[in-house]
Formats: sequence, C-alpha cells, structure tokens
Amino acid sequence: MKLIHRNIIDKCIVAAMLLLLAIPQQAKAAELANEDLDYEIVYHWGLIWKHAASARLSLRSEDTVYHTKLTARTVSWAESIYRVRDTLRCTIAKEGLRPLHYVKSSHEGGRDEVDEVRYSYSGYTTTGHCTRRRPGKPVQTRELTAQGAAYDMLSVFYFLRKLNFAGMRRGTVYKSTVFSGKKKETVSVRLVGTDDIKLRDKSKHRAYHVQFTFTQDGATKSSDDIDTWISTDEQRIPLMIRGRLSIGEIRVYYKPTK
Repeated sequence: MKLIHRNIIDKCIVAAMLLLLAIPQQAKAAELANEDLDYEIVYHWGLIWKHAASARLSLRSEDTVYHTKLTARTVSWAESIYRVRDTLRCTIAKEGLRPLHYVKSSHEGGRDEVDEVRYSYSGYTTTGHCTRRRPGKPVQTRELTAQGAAYDMLSVFYFLRKLNFAGMRRGTVYKSTVFSGKKKETVSVRLVGTDDIKLRDKSKHRAYHVQFTFTQDGATKSSDDIDTWISTDEQRIPLMIRGRLSIGEIRVYYKPTK
C-alpha cells in the first residue's frame, strides 16, 4: 500500500507555498528576505501518527530575481513503502513577481521524472513552454497558455502575497492557474474562518483556515480538497495542512526554529 501518495503530497506542498507569503497588502512592495522554513509530513490513520517525510522551503534574493527551492524526502521507515526524493526550483522576476523558469526533479517509488517550464509573456497572455523527461521514454513537449497570470508548483504562492486575510469575508474565493509538465489546473482558494490549532510541539496558535480545490477545465476535480491553517501574525506562516488519502490522511506541520 502506498501510504504516501505522490499527487496529494504535491497538492499539500502547493497549499503551503500558496500561503507562505500571503502577507498584508500594505507590505507587498517590500523585497522578500532570505528564508528557510522546515516542515514534517505526517501520515494519520485512526490512532496511527507517523512522521513519514520532511520538507524544506528556501528563498534567496539575487539582483533582479528570487531563487526558490523546495526539497522533500521520506524518512527511513517509509523508504521501503514509497521512497520520495523531490527537488523543485524556480527563478522569479522581482518586478511583477513573474515566474521565469521552473524545474521539478522527482524520484518517487520506482518512477523518475523531470518537469521543466519556461515562461514567456505577450500582453495579457502567459505561455508555459513545458518539457517532461523520463528515463527510456521520448521527451514530451507542450505549450500551455492562460489569460492573465499563471504559475507552477513552486511560484504559485505569490498569487496570494497581496491578500489581507483579516479584511476578507468568510467564503471569499480567489482563483489562479498552475502549469505542470503536461497540463494546467485551476486552483480555487476559499477562506473558511479563524481557528485555534496545536502543532506537534504542543504550541498553540491562532490561524486562518483556508480551503483549496484543484480542478481541470474549471470543472472536474483533480484531487480532494485540502485544508490549510496559516498564522494570523504578520509572518503569515502556513502552520498545518491536511489532505485526504484513500486510507487515512496526510498532515503537514510547520516545524518552528528552536
């Protein structure tokens, strides 16, 4: 049984990144500081709580661009069930926060893939020049287009950077487009409310509860909804993410720096 499902982990990671820099609107012009955030990915089923994987999200500023990286890997006990070694990288222009180049190198179970997206812009149209490489198979290429902004599995969180959760009404929904190696999806983000939550280190936090829905062609769901809780302070750190599996669920917990 694959306790760690590659699709839901990707979507949980997207939810975390969507919220990472959703800071108040008045601060949106400020340059982003270099940062490293650590997370624990936990499998939950009934009374079972197992730390299954770890992830780190990093950002570095250089001249006119940001370099972002996400690494995720399973811990030792989960290796024999479903081994994950993923690295996502993206270069993003500071002006307009537009993604320029994205690469995802994934090693999941016995499957290796490299997805690459190079972006071009013309007026209101965003084009993703997508390439997928797999050992022993022909290289796949495809062009995906969107009217307005479009992102990938790493740069997509900038979509919410301008939002002020405190000023939103419950039920407010925002949408954006995500390019992968061969398809595009619509991600809808809905504010559910405000909750009190507890992390694995027993610390308590006040958090905005946000729900994500991923669809293809704007209608067909490509995965179950994902729930996320983000801190109400100025850092707007994603504290906890919950995604459902066929058996149990995946939770992603922020791991505060000691």
